[in-house]
Amino acid sequence: MRIAILGTGNVGAALGKGWARARHTIAYGVRDPGAAKHKAAAAEAGGAAVASVAEAARGAEVIVLAVPSDAVGAAVGACGDLSGRIIIDPTNPLRMGAEGLELAIGFSTSAGEQTAALAPRAAVFKTLNQAGSAVMADATGYAAPPVMFVAGDDTAKKPAVMGLVRDLGFDAVDAGGIKAARLLEPLAMLWIHMLLNRQAPGDNAFAYLERSKGKA
Repeated sequence: MRIAILGTGNVGAALGKGWARARHTIAYGVRDPGAAKHKAAAAEAGGAAVASVAEAARGAEVIVLAVPSDAVGAAVGACGDLSGRIIIDPTNPLRMGAEGLELAIGFSTSAGEQTAALAPRAAVFKTLNQAGSAVMADATGYAAPPVMFVAGDDTAKKPAVMGLVRDLGFDAVDAGGIKAARLLEPLAMLWIHMLLNRQAPGDNAFAYLERSKGKA
């Protein structure tokens, strides 16, 4: 698939590398395409193109918002016409609280739902927010495949998103509609808490296991 990743930070770089390995075509959309800081991510993503947000989004079947949560509105606005496109939102609505990072919103709405409201003609999915970039870059070598839940309303386009998640090595699990982002973003906060406050390694991941049939 043709995938536009908006941003070349840790998440954008990891996703580009993983999807290029699975033979998808990557283009990075950034504010300053000529900046040297984008070269490493582009090289690791199979020599990905680096262009403006509008240019990268124009030919893409899938657009990934690998930007800070407070930059989502500007990124969506810069894409142009998003009718019929798939948007993957891996952001988490974080803010700094009295005890460190915390969710800025939750339970009565979600960042995923807010993104869907910004792009009503697109198919918006919340996923790839429940593990760190080290896991996204290489989801192999675990006792069980790391789980990655996918939430979104467009049932026709969801299989494509599930396939992209699997291409990275995750166990893709359908969590239902975009409203389930209210649960997935707090799950991401648990992962962040374990990393920052419990000294968990950055390549730790959650798993979602089913008891084998026939066993007690």
